[in-house]
Amino acid sequence: MSRISLDQAQAIVAGALKEGRAMNLKPLTVAVLDAGGHVVALAREDGSSNLRPQVATGKAAGALALGMSSRAIGEMAEQRPMLISAAGALSPAGLIPVAGGVLIQGAGGELVGAVGVTGDLSDNDEKVALAGIAEAGLTAKA
Repeated sequence: MSRISLDQAQAIVAGALKEGRAMNLKPLTVAVLDAGGHVVALAREDGSSNLRPQVATGKAAGALALGMSSRAIGEMAEQRPMLISAAGALSPAGLIPVAGGVLIQGAGGELVGAVGVTGDLSDNDEKVALAGIAEAGLTAKA
């Protein structure tokens, strides 16, 4: 089984924050979790509010828990709100059903973790998450 390394996780964080600065976004928080849902790297930019680490972690953890991006979870929540509400209550790290949580694939296509980004509009959070994954030489799982 392949794992996400600390170097890869830090590259995702750095790439996401770099893209966020290039896009002139509000202060961001980025959390990278391994496939088991454990935090490997987390960074909160100056000015990012104090609940952002939990939100970023919840976006990534929800993606891992349900095997889909947090954007897809948000879309599912529109049709099945009780399911998403119950799943969120079961998840120790939470479940944030808006864009910004993306699954990460290793070189062989296996799931190695997830990244969650928060701080700006959810669509922008997702864009920088994808940029961070690419910066680390990994692939986002569709």
